[in-house]
Amino acid sequence: MTETDVKAHFSIGSRLIGPGQPAYLIAEVAQAHNGSIDKAHEFIDAASEAGADAVKFQTHIAAAESTLDEPFRVPLEGGDKTRFDYWKRMEFSPPDWSALADHARQKGLDFLSSAFSQEAIDLLSRLEVPAWKIASGETGNQVMLESMMATGKPFLISTGMSPWTEIDGVVATMHRYGAEFALLQCTSQYPTPLENIGLEIIGQYKHRYNSPAGLSDHSGSVYPSLAAVARGADIIEMHLTLSRDDPGPDTSSSLTVSEMRLVADARNALAVIDANPVDKDRLGEDLQGMRDLFTRSIAPSRPLAKGTVLEADMLGLKKPGTGIPPGELEALVGKTLKGDVSPDRLLKRDDIDGET
Repeated sequence: MTETDVKAHFSIGSRLIGPGQPAYLIAEVAQAHNGSIDKAHEFIDAASEAGADAVKFQTHIAAAESTLDEPFRVPLEGGDKTRFDYWKRMEFSPPDWSALADHARQKGLDFLSSAFSQEAIDLLSRLEVPAWKIASGETGNQVMLESMMATGKPFLISTGMSPWTEIDGVVATMHRYGAEFALLQCTSQYPTPLENIGLEIIGQYKHRYNSPAGLSDHSGSVYPSLAAVARGADIIEMHLTLSRDDPGPDTSSSLTVSEMRLVADARNALAVIDANPVDKDRLGEDLQGMRDLFTRSIAPSRPLAKGTVLEADMLGLKKPGTGIPPGELEALVGKTLKGDVSPDRLLKRDDIDGET
């Protein structure tokens, strides 16, 4: 494949990703399962309830990716003496991963997981993940990227720690191999302050690289994802928690099921709105009955007798708008009434001499 094969749209499973398509929503579990396979399955059910398109895990194999020299990102409660021990406790067996993937698909979700070693790539390849999610710390890992390229699957690339030069580099790699990809703006702070979200960068990615782009959010607030939906993000990844009281390093950076459902509902509503552009003239015709209720017509301001020559102070504007329109008021001044009229009804044309 060549650079010319790179497209502004690509598919993940049955979903087309890119401009004009509804945002693809990913529920990120990461290590929120805390090493419990049962809880990992609970997260799949929760992601489905939240309206996500995909559920995403992280496939860690401690011996393949870490050493005893790796420090903790944040202090963790529990008995893990080292970060290596923590990754070890987060591991699932290949049958466990297979069961998670099957469960996700049964729920109508795409099953995704970030790989952090060649062993993880091999495992996830066997599970036929429909796309590769590249974590922020792996954008410069050329060996892993090239291994994933061989599968022909598209890439979702987080850029939370990357300057422009590094992003240019990973995009050049994508182009060199003809890989389909999307860039996700994120900021590797947990939780991310709103002032560091950087939604404007999503548009910069689209313009600079002619590729789908979106948001990977760690704010713990529903507002960045709602704003990203409104701004036309192609993909939105949100950390999911089952409870604000759950232990773990990412709970404060996550959304609850109801919050994520709000984002999904907003996405669905926007899709309906975008698919149905409004013709104001046609809409005005459709709403004529409503218009008549709320607009006004010319009416007598007091009882008037037959033969009265109309003056401006004898006329007012009252509802409904089914009579003589307000714009004709000045033209009625000086006209003569053919009969008595009362102020509790609209003035009619046949009330006025010379009008038909």
